Amino acid sequence: MKKEYRIKRNQDFQTVFQSGKSSANRQFVVYVYERDDQDHFRIGLSVSKKIGNAVMRNRIKRLIRQFFLEHKQLVQNRDYIIIARKPVATMDYEEVKSSLLHVLRVARVLKKVSK
Repeated sequence: MKKEYRIKRNQDFQTVFQSGKSSANRQFVVYVYERDDQDHFRIGLSVSKKIGNAVMRNRIKRLIRQFFLEHKQLVQNRDYIIIARKPVATMDYEEVKSSLLHVLRVARVLKKVSK
């Protein structure tokens, strides 16, 4: 994922946590914060040590990044923080994909795709 699409700084994470709106399902929590000063979305990932060892946490982050590479229909001028919960450790890509789609629909941040 390109550098301008990532949230890395703690200050940026704290801004989204404190001022953003959250939505959740059993597998993920998504914080969304609207920003007028950028024309693309940014994503921050948080996977706790409670979920598993470093290999497992990195695998989960790769699955989430892959989802966002394939699905570009997010509302653009927003920051998103994705927090993975414990059930994600046993999920494959298709399950992660459907769960993320669900929580993003709940957050109402998916663009309508015209057919």
